[in-house]
Amino acid sequence: MPDAFDNSIKLALPKGRMEKGVQALLADAGVVLRASSRGYRPEVLIPGSPAPVSAKILKPQNIIEMLHAGSRDIGFAGADWVAELDADLVELMDTGLDVVRLVAAAPPEVLDRGRVPQHSIVVASEYERLTKRWITSRNLDARYVRSFGATEVFPPEDADCIVDVAATGATLVANGLEVFDQLLTSSTRLYANPAALGRRETRELADRLVLLLGSVLEARKRVMLEVNVPREKLEAVCRVIPCMREPTISPLHAESGYAVKAAVPREQLPKLIPDIKSAGGTDIVVSPVAQIVP
Repeated sequence: MPDAFDNSIKLALPKGRMEKGVQALLADAGVVLRASSRGYRPEVLIPGSPAPVSAKILKPQNIIEMLHAGSRDIGFAGADWVAELDADLVELMDTGLDVVRLVAAAPPEVLDRGRVPQHSIVVASEYERLTKRWITSRNLDARYVRSFGATEVFPPEDADCIVDVAATGATLVANGLEVFDQLLTSSTRLYANPAALGRRETRELADRLVLLLGSVLEARKRVMLEVNVPREKLEAVCRVIPCMREPTISPLHAESGYAVKAAVPREQLPKLIPDIKSAGGTDIVVSPVAQIVP
């Protein structure tokens, strides 16, 4: 690993809920995080980059603010907080990690046939801008109250309903709340400061990151499938296999048939394997894929 340090590009990595997923994604893409003497400032070596890049581990809300201000160039954050802070950022990619919904929820007894009542209510949330916009869009007679975490405990004594993020919704149910509206869906995404992308070195690094991370995300959705096929069954088996373009076909020893290889969607395996067998395929082997670059 080179000793020179590239201070021209400043990355931001998330702390907290997103941290584990992002760091695993980076590792699978071959991106190395080298700990420094100051724990929140790792050195990041991206394959193809001549030197480690400066990085800082921050809370996602702070990442958005710093990207917006230009003190960070590229960083990971949730789409919900980008919308809440109304930040002027360029979305480079959606990783699909940590998917959550921003929802409105209330105790069932507060709701009128599953809908928010027409009389004056109190709505608690950390998301002031999005909540007030939702109140206006629904034409509600409501007063907003800011929460600072643990929003789900506000009803019924301190608020009639809440606006908060939910992954499975189990926390809301555990606190006796029922989801009655959805504001948006969020996930971990890679963002950049628009001005920073105007610099050649930042744009090149951003493009490289998107390519590497995208190859891992694509590979996570697929597996490598290999199957032996008699000559007369080749076309029937190929019609069954949902490959990316065309399968790779190699002759078997003594011209006894063909070996067919393709990266196929993981979720289709339960149906695909019986279909291949029915079409005449044998000796089916399924193996994981590390990266796929279309």
